[in-house]
Amino acid sequence: MAGLDAVHRNQAFSSRLLLFLTTLSMTLAALAFVLQWRGGVDDPASRWLAADAHGFPGMDNSPLSSLDSSTPSVVSRSSSDCASILGSSSSPSFPYFRGWKFDFDKDLKPKICITASTSAGLEQIVPWLFYHKVIGVSHFFLFVEGKAAKPHVSVVLESISGVKVIYRTKELEEKQAKSRIWHETWLANFFYKPCNYELFVKQSLNMEMAIPMARDAGMDWIIHLDTDELMHPAGAKEYSLTQLLSDVPANVDMVIFPNYESSVERNDIKDPFSEVSMFKKNYDHLPKETYFGMYKEATRGNPNYFLTYGNGKSAARIQDNLRPNGAHRWHNYMKPPTEIKLDEAAVLHYTYSKFSDLTSRHDRCGCKPTKEDVKRCFMLDFDRAAFIIASTATEEEMLRWYDEHVVWTDKQLNLKLLRKGILTRIYAPMAIIQSLRENGVLSSAIASSKLKLNSTAGIPQGKSDALPDSIDSPSKFQATARKMMEISGGGMESAIPPQSPPCLDDFIAKT
Repeated sequence: MAGLDAVHRNQAFSSRLLLFLTTLSMTLAALAFVLQWRGGVDDPASRWLAADAHGFPGMDNSPLSSLDSSTPSVVSRSSSDCASILGSSSSPSFPYFRGWKFDFDKDLKPKICITASTSAGLEQIVPWLFYHKVIGVSHFFLFVEGKAAKPHVSVVLESISGVKVIYRTKELEEKQAKSRIWHETWLANFFYKPCNYELFVKQSLNMEMAIPMARDAGMDWIIHLDTDELMHPAGAKEYSLTQLLSDVPANVDMVIFPNYESSVERNDIKDPFSEVSMFKKNYDHLPKETYFGMYKEATRGNPNYFLTYGNGKSAARIQDNLRPNGAHRWHNYMKPPTEIKLDEAAVLHYTYSKFSDLTSRHDRCGCKPTKEDVKRCFMLDFDRAAFIIASTATEEEMLRWYDEHVVWTDKQLNLKLLRKGILTRIYAPMAIIQSLRENGVLSSAIASSKLKLNSTAGIPQGKSDALPDSIDSPSKFQATARKMMEISGGGMESAIPPQSPPCLDDFIAKT
């Protein structure tokens, strides 16, 4: 009996203890609720969410943002918050921010340069330059003509640190007329043809000249890019081209970046870099089943999956015997380059992103606007069709054609292709460039050059520094080495032109 009484006492004590703990927990919970409801407690979790739940500009317009209307949106803030987002010390995404002072060139490893041939204006080139500075590019070799060579444009470009401007002068043309390229076969199919073919040869000659400039500047990598293209270093630990290329194995000579193509949602875009966030992904970054399964819907009656090229751009490691292989690739006179293709990083191509990109086509060539004659001038089907429309249609007809073939106005189709992964939203370039603009970086670069322009009034513009001699006719040794490469089947691989992505007919033929 004594043992039974002890058991009962223990059970009673345990019950009272459990009741006390339960009552205490409920009392504390109720007190916390009352204090929070009255504003007496500042929840650390809510502070963290409020501080860090930033959204890139334009996300509120994404079709994906409407998937769950019951979820409050945290991305409806104005684009003026870009500066606080990018400047936040808690975010390592943009390691070269540093107050937009761009005084980090000496610290960058590896050193990366971009070469471009352009006739664009300041509204395109200046954001393009500073965006690439933010992601780690330190030097630019700009071959300018047309609008880009005008004094009010070139003086701004020359005032920007790390930018070398090369004008299309008689001296430059005489130098390039002596280039080894004219004595070789890899670019011969493009010689003495008009329009796009002529541009392709000019770009290749400019790339060849940029190689010794890059070597003399101590560069490690060189990229050929147009000023309507932005590098997108996705997949790196930081949003950094330097970080991306520093992770490339030492035995790799060339890195291929598949291109994504802008998919504009309005026909009144004025500043594509700040207004466009939707892109069509490259074939190389999609499952084949998805690509070919959605091909017709993604093409929307156009000749190909992309409006223009689909074979990307590339970065080459600076080394002996490097040469261009057309505007999209690099090669080596002494060996086939070892190359890799990146799984996430890309080149963002803002093609036909403005209606004026179409209307200005008729000024670009002397070809007749017929289906047969345009083949002499343009390599890609959509460029041919655009030239014919721009040369023969009224502005109203051109706008209708532009809306039908370029602008993505069908929101249901957009949402479907976004869900399938054909289309994607990319906000980082938009956020960087908007923040550069709002912090006065772009305007100050232009304003500071006005003093220089006034002080150099009357001085002839368009005079380049001494051009490198290394592009002259090859030495006997180089000619012999190239001859050996031709015999062995290497070194003289034909230049790679802009190419369309795989088409559905190719897939059907293989199956």
